[in-house]
Amino acid sequence: MTCEELPMIASLLVANRGEIACRVFRTCRELGIGTVAVYSDADADALHVREADAAVRLPGAAPADTYLRGELIVKAAQAAGADAVHPGYGFLSENADFARAVIDAGLVWIGPPPEAIEAMASKTRAKELMGIEPLKDVTEGDLPVLVKAASGGGGRGMRVVRELSALEGELAAARAEAVSAFGDGEVFVEPFVEGGRHIEVQIMADAHGTVWPLGTRDCTLQRRHQKVIEESPAPGLPPELVEELHAQAVRAARVTEYRGAGTVEFLVAEGRAHFLEMNTRLQVEHPVTEAVFGIDLVAAQIRIAEGHPLAAEPPVARGHAVEARLYAEDPAADWAPQTGTLHRLTVPGVRLDTGYAAGDSIGVHYDAMLAKAVAHAPTRAEAVRKLAGALERAAVHGPVTNRDLLVRSLRHPEFTGARMDTGFYDRHLADLAAAAPDPHAPLAAALADAHGRSRFGGWRNLRSQGSVKRYRSEPDGTEHEVRYDHTRDGLTAEGVRVLVATSARVVLEVDGVRREFEIARYGEGGDDRVHVGTPRGVTVLTALPLLPEPTARREPGSLLAPMPGTVVRVAEGLTEGARVTAGQPLVWLEAMKMEHRVSAPASGTLTALHAAPGHQVEVGALLAVVQEEESV
Repeated sequence: MTCEELPMIASLLVANRGEIACRVFRTCRELGIGTVAVYSDADADALHVREADAAVRLPGAAPADTYLRGELIVKAAQAAGADAVHPGYGFLSENADFARAVIDAGLVWIGPPPEAIEAMASKTRAKELMGIEPLKDVTEGDLPVLVKAASGGGGRGMRVVRELSALEGELAAARAEAVSAFGDGEVFVEPFVEGGRHIEVQIMADAHGTVWPLGTRDCTLQRRHQKVIEESPAPGLPPELVEELHAQAVRAARVTEYRGAGTVEFLVAEGRAHFLEMNTRLQVEHPVTEAVFGIDLVAAQIRIAEGHPLAAEPPVARGHAVEARLYAEDPAADWAPQTGTLHRLTVPGVRLDTGYAAGDSIGVHYDAMLAKAVAHAPTRAEAVRKLAGALERAAVHGPVTNRDLLVRSLRHPEFTGARMDTGFYDRHLADLAAAAPDPHAPLAAALADAHGRSRFGGWRNLRSQGSVKRYRSEPDGTEHEVRYDHTRDGLTAEGVRVLVATSARVVLEVDGVRREFEIARYGEGGDDRVHVGTPRGVTVLTALPLLPEPTARREPGSLLAPMPGTVVRVAEGLTEGARVTAGQPLVWLEAMKMEHRVSAPASGTLTALHAAPGHQVEVGALLAVVQEEESV
């Protein structure tokens, strides 16, 4: 069949949401392909829906009722007249039955053959194909070990076990989480390699026997086994190790007769590569490979699905690329996901892949990732500096994010020196997540708030105590009190020169240095916070009354929901009157693809239990009360 006779895709449905759907649509527009979105009720006005040429509703909000319903998605593609389906990543992207359903419906599947997905879908079977046996009959001598879900990815169903007595509980927790996330409760145990680096190889394979290994990626910086910062090529690997990684990746593709985009993942420690798994889909971090190789991987996926061959050799790699995932989460509060309205999102000078725009709402049903920022430069040092600078200057107004942590991570000497390992955040989280509000941001906010008031209140000939404003910086809760005055010359404050003070812009001279502040307020949905931006970041403040209001009294030992979400589990047999021990997990909450344990703060008696599986809770909701036992 000649190229002219190959089937041409005219309309494509993305069986996904958010950032990846928007990213696939972008390539489709460039290729002249029509686009179809699917959406849950929670996503009715989401960016990916607004960007598509057509959209089909999937009734419900939970993933199990919507984006994980393959039969509904196939019907949506047929109803909208699409002739191809791209799965994105996550959800059904590695589900062989879904791939078969798409193909059986006469649609083009933008992915590997179902048989290849099945061969690698289970991490246990994948290891067998690569000649690796999973760990069985775990003993003390095997510790520490890693419990992993056989299906899926993203860190779901993954637990590190350091004590044999905890193994059964962690296996049960991993099974429950895996069923919720992937509909498959199979888990397995493997040795936990500490101090290693997470390295992966992007492959692209066609139906004509060509397999491209597209360099390496380093995805070592992770929280809760989910990647935070990725880069390509992986720095500091000996050429012979890179060759071995490429060879194993190509082997994985050939033994499965693979087609399309895939990723083979390894843990590298002490110069050795340990095979982890093969992801039979596009990865979140694919943009760094695109930047280095100058290739659109989604366009390549589409061309391969249409039957086109790859060139005999892959493109030549140039330069270095780094990607950082911007999450709506609070790293200082155990990475708790955040919700609310995203008022503004700009990251200057770099590629920004996102599924949100200003005014969009961030809910509890899906992943907390807001965007991916990607920088490319001739060298690693230049790419890292470029990305850190862009994130520092970013304007992210809305829920708390990990932006400051990303900037500090990129500038940490272990990262800049390429000496990081998977324990990076275990060692450095406290310092990287520490609050650092701009010391002059509260004054800038107060002066902007006072703009124009002197016209009504008048200036004073006699010096008075001036005006006082109180603020609390978010999310750390530090309180600030600032003083300023209205005079014949305008607004003044001790220790600085006020050069400009409007409701949106304040310019101060501090120790002879001119400093500009951009002030933004939104006031939507009861959001009374003030965003004070500088070239070095944004400080978020909440105005406080001059006289502190009495706080609501909580019973000692109250366990409050650290985030809005769904109660997915309560400890087995837990009832009021039960005795609990300090640190014992009592309630599990799930929100935005993350599971959070709420544990007993001390040993004592459970005097109240308000949580039950399936309950939706808001942040701060009372879950339980533990009455601490009196010390003897």
